[in-house]
Amino acid sequence: MAESSESRPLDGIRVVELSSFVASPLCGLTLAQLGAEVIRVDPVGGAADVHRWPLAPGGTSIYWTGLNRGKSSVTLDLRSDEGRQSFRDLVTAPGEGSGILVTNSGGREWMSHERLAAARPDVITLELLGRRDGRPGVDYTVNAALGFPAITGQDGEAGGGQVVNHALPAWDVAAGLHAALAVVSAVRERERTGRGRRIVLPLDDVALATAGALGYLTEPQVDGSSRPAVGNYVYGTFGKDFTTADGGRVMVVALTTRHFHDLARLTGTRDAVDALESATGADFGTEADRYSYREVLSALFARWFSAHTTAEVTRALEDSVVLHERYRTFDQVVAEGDLEANPLFSPLDQPGIGAYLAAAHPATFGGRHLATGPAPGLGADTDRLTTVHPTTEHPTTRET
Repeated sequence: MAESSESRPLDGIRVVELSSFVASPLCGLTLAQLGAEVIRVDPVGGAADVHRWPLAPGGTSIYWTGLNRGKSSVTLDLRSDEGRQSFRDLVTAPGEGSGILVTNSGGREWMSHERLAAARPDVITLELLGRRDGRPGVDYTVNAALGFPAITGQDGEAGGGQVVNHALPAWDVAAGLHAALAVVSAVRERERTGRGRRIVLPLDDVALATAGALGYLTEPQVDGSSRPAVGNYVYGTFGKDFTTADGGRVMVVALTTRHFHDLARLTGTRDAVDALESATGADFGTEADRYSYREVLSALFARWFSAHTTAEVTRALEDSVVLHERYRTFDQVVAEGDLEANPLFSPLDQPGIGAYLAAAHPATFGGRHLATGPAPGLGADTDRLTTVHPTTEHPTTRET
């Protein structure tokens, strides 16, 4: 049977999410975009991220609503026995696609995998940790310990060896996406075997695994070296930012020999580049030599950029094969119409914020992006998803 245009890959999957901040809510958002029913559970009054900046003029958290689009919201008194039982009932509710928990608030016996498995043996739990030994950690502290701030910014001689934090919480983002993949993998395993699974995903291990795969941790093991801080140069090839005559800035990357030759052509430096290559015995057909002589080459290219306006530079680069982009701010991205021109974005009316263009899942399925509705009001679905069982003293879940 052909797939319905309205169907989604994870239709029929139900996930309970007890979380805050970035990684765990991003996991839930990703699963929701792919079709899962995701129920976010918060303590009464909201978790620590409910009012996190940035805020809309009326005080609603743009951050919180952005990460919780398309979910249901339940608030429970998780300090009470009744609230904890209601939470367990939500997680272990019957149904082929139910019985899944994602949380960054693990380590509590009352919601442990073992406790939940006693009520539903095939339960799947994913616990996001800060550090693999159970100690707390966030993106910014994990990143500091790993070494990336030490190579972000200028080198020791030019920049004083200062560490520079990057603005993107990369490890939170990577952990959230790894978590979503792990959940889907465990669901697939359960469909084949009938078994549940306890998954533990430490943020610092996500960072270490990524750094290892990209060679940052292999270099010091192989030759004792550590990646240097090279500012806006691209390590191991030729890439650099340049300033234009009217103060604009562009990022230029020449990954291949073809890119590099075209950069020399459009900047009118081909003869000078050839002379430098001949005088030094370098081979600019290799990435290694283009990187080794990056400062001299950049000085040659920079004169052309500084003599032309941003518009002139942009037009010339667009007529070349050189990889490039103009540096912009977020408000410029919006003002210049990128969102309206991209089918990834569609109108969303978010209570407390208003109407804006919101991103769907970046992949297309059958030619379409998978979007969600707005974020719920905090606790908006509590009554619908939980009720007091008439024969007990604690709330239980009713199927929806």
